[in-house]
Amino acid sequence: MMDAADFPFDRAAVAAAVQGLLPTLRARLGERLSTAEAAREQHSRGEGVPDAGLPDAVVLARDDDDVAFVLRHCNAARVPVVPFGTGTSLEGHVAAVCGGITIDVSRMDRVLQVSPDALDCRVQAGVTREQLNALLRPQGLFFPIDPGANASLGGMAATRASGTAAVRYGTMREAVLGLTVVTADGRIVRTGTRARKTAAGFDLTRLFVGSEGLLGVITEVQLRLWGLPEVVKAAVCQFPDLGAAVGVVIAALQLGVPVARIELLDEVQMDACIRHSQLHEFRALPTLFIEFHGSPATVDEQIATLQGLAEDAGGSGFAWAEQPEDRSRLWKARHSCYQANLALRAGCRLIGTDACVPISALAECLLETQADVRESGLVAPIAGHAGDGNFHLGIVFDPADPAERARADALAERVSLRAIRYGGTCTGEHGIGLHRIHQLEVEHPDGVALMRSIKQALDPNGILNPGKMLRAAAAAAA
Repeated sequence: MMDAADFPFDRAAVAAAVQGLLPTLRARLGERLSTAEAAREQHSRGEGVPDAGLPDAVVLARDDDDVAFVLRHCNAARVPVVPFGTGTSLEGHVAAVCGGITIDVSRMDRVLQVSPDALDCRVQAGVTREQLNALLRPQGLFFPIDPGANASLGGMAATRASGTAAVRYGTMREAVLGLTVVTADGRIVRTGTRARKTAAGFDLTRLFVGSEGLLGVITEVQLRLWGLPEVVKAAVCQFPDLGAAVGVVIAALQLGVPVARIELLDEVQMDACIRHSQLHEFRALPTLFIEFHGSPATVDEQIATLQGLAEDAGGSGFAWAEQPEDRSRLWKARHSCYQANLALRAGCRLIGTDACVPISALAECLLETQADVRESGLVAPIAGHAGDGNFHLGIVFDPADPAERARADALAERVSLRAIRYGGTCTGEHGIGLHRIHQLEVEHPDGVALMRSIKQALDPNGILNPGKMLRAAAAAAA
């Protein structure tokens, strides 16, 4: 974890500066500016580990001009600003570790434009994934990036989210065509176009996608859309060991089988899901959750190919689901891994890892990780997006036991460093936030200095989400 030297603002000075700003902000925002303890507490943390940072005030923004107004005044007064969507981020992104003002964009929830013929739409940053898909479904369209949580689309862009369908549809990096961003000094900047490619200047859209609120506040997102598939079928298959399950994934990808989702749960995770989601027809074995999208003929062909590969690898217990309610039950169980892991032990919390490695290294990395978990003495189920080499541990720990928390942090660190050693990354989709700063420095020792230069150029006063992703220059030099 970071210490006070890593945070570039004095909390007492920030609190005093916020008090000085309140009359100006309240004159414009009225009741949409709150200093109530309950509102500040609600905006002090996301999901994941229980580390929090209380803001001094919360702004409920309703449009770009609100955001620009707050940023102009905060920049002039050197007051930190933290963007907040739905609070589902896992790496401490929304904790106001330096105090200041949190800008909540959840009321910026309008779908501004949908163009079925062009397969795109423009939304405000507070629109959620499920909200958008409910609107799109009657038009035969959907947005497939699915991180599990009903996250805001602005937050998904800011963390470069992906999830279960990335193997077929890509990540937010591929889905975002353009953005509206408010810079630290209050300028409203529109990046990108509706065209599917461009060679016009620097790619500012990609610069802000994944910037985690350090370079600007995302207020609108232009997104690619996809047509709803004619047929959707899901399947579950179980394997005698983890290596056999990963082998099937590799073989399917090498053959070009266009699976829409292919999720891997180890035997510990499967046991937790069986108990939590009442999946009693399955056993506690390494398991693949698979989904196919397409026409009836192509889906049947894909199913036959994958079933043959699985049977050759010793797979068994195939369960097929065509009806929406049956598919929903399976995927709800997969998306409920977090809750299933919390249920393993009363009063526990979780640290979630987010390693991603080349698919060829996945089996070896997973087996080494399982051995590490056993040696640690901790409970840490494994689930992952096997099709793109991304896997997560849900490390269960007692938040009241500092020694156990330290062991959990150490295990999470080793998982990330192992992924880097295998040619991968410390985070495939969650982002850096508070908890992976050292790992980013290991992964990109030269790149971090360049990232810090970009941050300095766009936010010279360092007000945007300080304490996240990049250490303060003085702390880094020390």
